[in-house]
Amino acid sequence: MKKKIIWITLISCFLLGGIVFTNGLYNEVSATIETIHEPEIRKVSELRETKVEIVKKEPFSLLLLGVDEREADVGRSDTIIVLTVNPSTSSMKMLSIPRDTYTEIIGKNKIDKINHAYAFGGIEMALHSVENLLNIPIDYVVKVNMESFLEIVDTVGGVTVENTSAFEVSDYTFNEGSIHLNGEQALDYVRMRMDDPQGDFGRQARQKQVLQAVLKEGASINSLLNYKELLSIVERDIRTNMTFDQMVDIQKGYKNALNQVDTLSFQQGEGKRIDGIWYYVMDDTELSQITLEMKKHLELK
Repeated sequence: MKKKIIWITLISCFLLGGIVFTNGLYNEVSATIETIHEPEIRKVSELRETKVEIVKKEPFSLLLLGVDEREADVGRSDTIIVLTVNPSTSSMKMLSIPRDTYTEIIGKNKIDKINHAYAFGGIEMALHSVENLLNIPIDYVVKVNMESFLEIVDTVGGVTVENTSAFEVSDYTFNEGSIHLNGEQALDYVRMRMDDPQGDFGRQARQKQVLQAVLKEGASINSLLNYKELLSIVERDIRTNMTFDQMVDIQKGYKNALNQVDTLSFQQGEGKRIDGIWYYVMDDTELSQITLEMKKHLELK
């Protein structure tokens, strides 16, 4: 059986492309994707002259928003990851943006933490604010309710990660070294930051670990056996402006991009209090360097 490719941001949705090809479940999967598709989200970035054509295997970017949504609370996007994918170089770059980043909230006319953009204006405002910060076009966006994250991990049979520093959180002890996590444990593992010597940067590193582990586990045959449960989770907790046909085209044409995943992060900025509130303030030089690297990967001028 051919290896199934799951994109890091549509952990489950890209697995669905594999289900279609393997089991012929086109109608069931396409109906689910139609439910989660948000067609009103902007189609073409103002930073592009023409829309990206996935069918032509052009490089594209994708924004992942991990949102803590609860009853009567729209939540904030505490996980913000930008991917650039280039099939011609068979590579993907993955950038985590600190949730406390001090930046302009587009459409709100104010400077605030970037994770507040989603609370103020949903997916659209978050997308525009991230695009403005990085000065690169954001072609697609995926919003995932982080409460469903644990269910996705359980659906693929749990994940194994390499923990670099032992710690305790909630009722769990996470020992140093290779550890296997179920969904609830994985959620606690990626959320902890207070006892991490690297603070939010350590938290971002653990998020990447678990997401990449889900990619690996999701490629297994056993994961495909749970496709009905996966469809239910996707329909309830994921929203995107990507169409089903685009997902299928990525499944077919961008598989090899997972052969090389380069992780980028902001390290030169500093945390500071402004009017009594804690923010992460970017280093302008580092921000410019990352922008150039991502533009080059997207083959932009």
